[in-house]
Formats: sequence, structure tokens, C-alpha cells
Amino acid sequence: MNKLGVHALVWTGGWSHDEAARAIGSSAELGFDIIEIPALDPKGIDIEFTAKKLEENRIGTTISLGLDASTDVSSEDKATVARGEERLNDALNVAIGIGATHMCGILYSAFQKYMVPPTETGIANSVEVLQRICERAAKHDITIGLEVVNRYESNVINTAEQAVAMCRRIGAPNVKVHLDTYHMNIEEADNARAIRQTGADLGYFHIGESHRGYLGSGNVDFTKMFRALAEIDYRHPITFESFSSVVTGQPLTGILGIWRNLWDDGADLCRHAQEYIRTEMKSAKENVAGRGTAAI
Repeated sequence: MNKLGVHALVWTGGWSHDEAARAIGSSAELGFDIIEIPALDPKGIDIEFTAKKLEENRIGTTISLGLDASTDVSSEDKATVARGEERLNDALNVAIGIGATHMCGILYSAFQKYMVPPTETGIANSVEVLQRICERAAKHDITIGLEVVNRYESNVINTAEQAVAMCRRIGAPNVKVHLDTYHMNIEEADNARAIRQTGADLGYFHIGESHRGYLGSGNVDFTKMFRALAEIDYRHPITFESFSSVVTGQPLTGILGIWRNLWDDGADLCRHAQEYIRTEMKSAKENVAGRGTAAI
């Protein structure tokens, strides 16, 4: 069965003790299995306190992050790549310390809009760094997820096909594709087909609406996507992600372009998302099972 998660940024924009306790407690109270903790600043996370709150609330966790220009592992500058590897290792320290099962996100480049295409040297640098990160993560049973994002947030991986190719190039058993419905809705020609073609390489899945608001109120065809997930027998985390500048602060508000708010009540948003996802999952599984029975 898929573990259902929620991104911490629906609750809080930071990770002070009060913010961490509220985000973890609120997620657990609503019945989520995991909370995804943003680690853009890994050293700003109190590992011991976070681990304690996760244990107290009996909830699992994953972490996610994106690199910045000064830590871009797809750069051709050796010093920048070295800083990027250090940042990824700092984040991995957090994942290990709090018992996270996955470290996902834009781990292969900077989380920004690029004005030029990636270079082969830059991609090779990214691959080499991630090979070392995956090797270390494997020792702690942590999956590394390469998030597929739109062209305004990276120039390296914008489609599921590119992510699969990157996983093959890295060649580690614990590196997987991380798909996100918000980004897929921008870049993929056929979202369901992209899921089916990713198949066993899919290791993490973000659910987000086309405008980052309430699920079902935008133009993402979730029904087809959930059926595709059922067809490939996807059994890994499904995490709800949504943003509002009521909660997120800079630099994320600017990077993500959150100029209009479609919600201001994180609890109501999450209750709706949880019910929506569970309903879609149940319907998809019954649909796929019914087709199998009909074939017999």
C-alpha cells in the first residue's frame, strides 16, 4: 500500500522548533503516513529535535531540496560542484539523522531558470556527484529521487524520459525517478503514458494541481494518472504538495512565482487533498482490477 504524505510547506515556511512541532503534529493529526521536510538549508534543521517530534507523533518522513547557483553540481566550475556535493551530504546527514526513507528534489542542478542549455561536462559532473551520494545513501536504506521539474526550474531534467536516462547513467540501485503532476502538466505530452513508461524506475510521486491550489480545481487529469499508477503497481510514497505565500516566504515565493494565493487554510486544504487522493486511488485500483477480470 502507498504511504500518503504531505509537504511541510502547507503548514509553515521555516523549521524552528515551534514550526517543526506544528507541521509534524498537524500532519500526524490528519492521519498522513509521512511528512516531507524541506531541507534547502540542511544545517538549519535541528536533527535531534526533529527526530524526537517524528517519534512522538509516530509519523514517517522524507526530505527534499533544490540546490542553488552557488552549489550547482551541473556547473563546469569545480569549486561550485564541490560546494554542491557538500550541500547534498549535509542534507543526507539530516535524512540519516531523522530516519528519512527518501531524499528527493532537484539534486542534479540548481533550482532556478537557466538561460543556456546544460553542457555535457556539467551533466557528467552531476552524475559523478550523485553516484557518490547514492552510494552513501544506500548504506542507510535511503532512496535518492531525481525530481522532474519544468523548464523554468532546471535545464537538466524536464521529462520522465530524461530522468530515466539520468538514473541509468548514475547506475545506482537506489536512485529513482521522482514525478510531480504539476510539472508533468507543463512538460509531458501524455502524463499517463509517461508514468507507464517510467514503470519500475518511479520511486516517489508528488500530487499537485496545475495552479498549486485545491486538487480537482485546476486542469490536471488525475484520474488517468492514478490509473497509470495502478497499472504499473506503484507502491511507493504519494505526497501532496501545494504552496501559498501565506505560508512560504522568500526565496521560495519568488522562485516558484507564487503571486496569487488559492488557499489560506492549510488544514482544510490537506483534509480535502487526503480524501481526494484516497478516492482516486481506490477508483483507479478497482478500474484496473476490473479490466483484468474482464480479460479473463
